[in-house]
Amino acid sequence: MSKDRSSGRSGPDKTTSHTGADDRSAKDTHYATLRRQHRDAKRERGEIPTPTPHKRGRAADDWKAPALAPDQVYLYGLHTVRAALDNPARQNVKLSATQNALARLEIETPETLGIPVEIVSPQDIDKVLGPEAIHQGVMLETRPLPVRRLEALKDSPLLLVLDQVTDPHNVGAIMRSAVAFDAGAVITTQRHSPTESGVLAKSASGALELIPYIQITNLADAVGELHKLGFFTIGLDSEGPAPLEGTFSGTKIALVLGSEGKGLRQKTRETVNALARLDMPGAIKSLNVSNAAAIAMYAARRYLKI
Repeated sequence: MSKDRSSGRSGPDKTTSHTGADDRSAKDTHYATLRRQHRDAKRERGEIPTPTPHKRGRAADDWKAPALAPDQVYLYGLHTVRAALDNPARQNVKLSATQNALARLEIETPETLGIPVEIVSPQDIDKVLGPEAIHQGVMLETRPLPVRRLEALKDSPLLLVLDQVTDPHNVGAIMRSAVAFDAGAVITTQRHSPTESGVLAKSASGALELIPYIQITNLADAVGELHKLGFFTIGLDSEGPAPLEGTFSGTKIALVLGSEGKGLRQKTRETVNALARLDMPGAIKSLNVSNAAAIAMYAARRYLKI
């Protein structure tokens, strides 16, 4: 009787042990899949970065940017693409998105967009934009925005002019501030300035669709045209002769900011109505150009009382 009881215990114990191992293996696989899905979803939302090239292997090392036609632009990122889709001035070509990104864009019926919509994986977008683009699972092929002329800005009380600011991240940040302070346009040079691109639009986080981005061939000529339109132009210079607050004049202001390293060019200094500085009481006397632009626009709006 004792032997039978012992045998009875040993048989079920072995069977239970084997089944438990299978259960744990299945659970581990299930949880690993859930973790991967959660990580991929966070990457699509831009909450974690796309892995850097040294972690992506040979495919990332071999990636080359596709050749684009002059009228071809790729925008990416949820805020950027949503703003572009909402902009009636945009001529869009095709939307590529993951199923999750499409839901986050709140597009229930893709047919209403009037353009082809392609469901893709994040890796499909990486092949076009590169492994470092934080695209959040969405990419929009579109055309450049229509060209705007300075004459169309004559009724705007506040403009921002950039003298060869080259970094698209800085220009994008400046555009966001310009929209926040209701400036009429961001004006820059065609050379030594970023063109309309995915990087610029992503940095602007939708602001590219909300404010004219005007590129001109000759900055001195453009400043002269602004004078004829009634604008008082002020060049920001860390060694300007007077504080910005005491330099404002007239009812329409155009603020002119120089490049990240060299500042305003000599020809620009000679063309603007006045040079002014931002007085800072702290030990650091110079700011990033995007920060300086935001402060200057705030001061200008206080003066204009608009």
